[in-house]
Amino acid sequence: MIIAILSGFILAAIVPFFSPYLKKNASLIFPLLPLLLFGYFASFFPRIKNGDPVSMFYDWVPSFGVDLSFRLDGLSLLFVLMITGIGALVFFYTFSYMKGHEYIDRFYAFLCMFMASMLGLVLSDNIITLFIFWELTSISSFFLIGFNNEEPASRKSALLALSITGLGGFFLLAGMILLGTVGGSYSIQELLSSSEAIKSNSLYGGIIFFLFIGAFTKSAQFPFHFWLPGAMKAPTPVSTYLHSATMVKAGIYLLARFSPVLGDTFWWNSTLVTVGAITMLYAAIHALFRLDLKGILAYSTISALGILVFLIGLGTDEALLAAGVFILVHALYKATLFLVAGIIDHETGTRDVTVLSGLGKVMLPVALAGILAALSNAGAPPFFGFVGKDLIYEATMQYGEWAVVLTGAAIVTNICLLFAGILAGVKPFIGALPEKFGKVHLPSPLMWVPPLILASLGLVFGLFPSLIEQSLIQPLFSSISKSGTEIHLKLWHGFNLIFGLSMTTLILGTLLFWKLKPSKNLFQKAFRFEFLSPEKLVGHFARGFSGFARIWTGFFQNGYLRNYVITILGFLTVLLAYRLYNGIGFQIKAEMFENVTLYEIIVLLIMAVSIVFTVFSTSRLVAVASLGVIGYSICLIFLFYSAPDLAMTQFSIDTLTVILFVLVIYNLPKYNTFSSTPIRIRDGILSVFFGLLIAVLTLEVLNEPLNRETSEFYAQNAYTLAKGKNVVNVILVDFRGFDTLGEISVLAIAALGVFSLLKLRLKSIEKE
Repeated sequence: MIIAILSGFILAAIVPFFSPYLKKNASLIFPLLPLLLFGYFASFFPRIKNGDPVSMFYDWVPSFGVDLSFRLDGLSLLFVLMITGIGALVFFYTFSYMKGHEYIDRFYAFLCMFMASMLGLVLSDNIITLFIFWELTSISSFFLIGFNNEEPASRKSALLALSITGLGGFFLLAGMILLGTVGGSYSIQELLSSSEAIKSNSLYGGIIFFLFIGAFTKSAQFPFHFWLPGAMKAPTPVSTYLHSATMVKAGIYLLARFSPVLGDTFWWNSTLVTVGAITMLYAAIHALFRLDLKGILAYSTISALGILVFLIGLGTDEALLAAGVFILVHALYKATLFLVAGIIDHETGTRDVTVLSGLGKVMLPVALAGILAALSNAGAPPFFGFVGKDLIYEATMQYGEWAVVLTGAAIVTNICLLFAGILAGVKPFIGALPEKFGKVHLPSPLMWVPPLILASLGLVFGLFPSLIEQSLIQPLFSSISKSGTEIHLKLWHGFNLIFGLSMTTLILGTLLFWKLKPSKNLFQKAFRFEFLSPEKLVGHFARGFSGFARIWTGFFQNGYLRNYVITILGFLTVLLAYRLYNGIGFQIKAEMFENVTLYEIIVLLIMAVSIVFTVFSTSRLVAVASLGVIGYSICLIFLFYSAPDLAMTQFSIDTLTVILFVLVIYNLPKYNTFSSTPIRIRDGILSVFFGLLIAVLTLEVLNEPLNRETSEFYAQNAYTLAKGKNVVNVILVDFRGFDTLGEISVLAIAALGVFSLLKLRLKSIEKE
């Protein structure tokens, strides 16, 4: 299974090596990967149907409880089939849609990376591994959304999407760590057995808060929804794959997966119902006023995601079944509508619904796919969408005293979504064909066959729900519900209240379409309140924060090195003074100086005099020489205390430093005064205080009892483990070899930089 998950990354990694060949001849190789993966995962249908999940375990970082454990059950099976099945159709569609594009191989590589990330996410049984794949979906989607990187709007949309989902990922990581700590394991299956202990823990509120932020940002819930319409700047295959069937449902998957662990509490249910209801209504109403096909579909997608969050929040068996069915319903019709919108844009050069009409006369198969998808979106019988909508109304009608309010919200949402579906899937194909579209023709079958397949599945599953009832929907329901209820999907339930609500939705939605005509004037009226939208408010906050950052940076990072040093030393001085304010743990007694030798006193006096010369000398050469004297005095102290190796190192460094300083300052002018006397006095006082505090802190450290456990370990094992008699060298080369390698690397990089500057300087001199 791990090969299947990582295959997308492997294929993406080898693309650069075969780029010229892939661009010209072999782009159709890419769709074979998701097609093969679809067949591989579909082969597990019998096991999953019989309630026998497939588990794989690969050891990774056992010391931290992180492993590559994967589990295929009913919920993950639905998602992997959508990821690979719809992915295969999108890959075929891309071959024709982006034919001749200079970077089509790169585009396929990004799609493969995203597909692999999503597979890892929905199959992970370890919550840390799940988070890693979660972040990989954000990164790969960033490349896909910003694929047209020469366009400023695409770059902005990609950065916005990465910022919002990245912020959510940060919170999700915090939630995962808390959950693993409280539950005692990072395994999702093991956490199921600790559900009650987790929910009764004082950290439960923090866990679900962090989890909600992660899920809401990824699945575009209010008020984090605004990144999704902006992401429509991406090519149509991206919008289809990421923003209808896979990535935006990652948050839904997360909530569904952890519902058995964290759900069925007041805060879980009420938060999801509230956020989901607001999102589905807000976005559905917004979809009424949009004119761009992809904009309409973007807001209707946000609304559909709100419905899913809403249903998971209700938490009843009926609601969870409705959510499971609607995940598939929405993926089928929304992917179709996005692909149809892409064909329209590809052939006509516009997505404006106010000018599109009559295209069914020249693109009949595309029109058929769009109309079938719109009918499934509307919940018209005998489509699968009708089954899904009935289940939604059944779930809301059985929710006690809130039944009327919740059902009313669902009806209003579905009416608006029906309007949006007809606007995107039907209107462009009916009516008279404008003269300017007279030369529009049917594109390659690779473009219109995929949406026709998806739309047809919506009809087939509606007519014959038994095809997927026991093989897909029942295992899905069992994996997200704690009950062992056996479910039954039916197209016809007789004439009852639920059927009446469905027909009412159809009638009112159709009437709304005939009465409300999309226009730029209507759009402008709705746009009048845009300044109150979360996107604008977040934009104002971002600009305000950016302005504050410029002021803050301008104050502290003003280009003067001495100010940087003053800031750092000032902060450290306050910090150390606060530490020592509570008392000092050492005492200075006269007998402490009895062992001080005359040689040590002489060396200290030499150092003190050298410091005075360094600070107050008006000659750079004298200052450098004084610094050298200080360094050599430290060498002598090392020798006094039996550290000849340190003394030699210090001697070498000081000698080299003095020589370099002399070479550098040889041609510099004499000292100039760059600061006033008060400033120099201030700097001197700060230096004295900082030095005194460091001295006191050093004495405090020396007064602490020694723990020789570490040094004894090195002394005992230096020769036996590393075969070296010099303990210091063994520590540097063997025990701390990676640290030393890092330090050497830094020095090598610095040397290369200095060498480059010298070469640059020499070349400029030669030109002169």
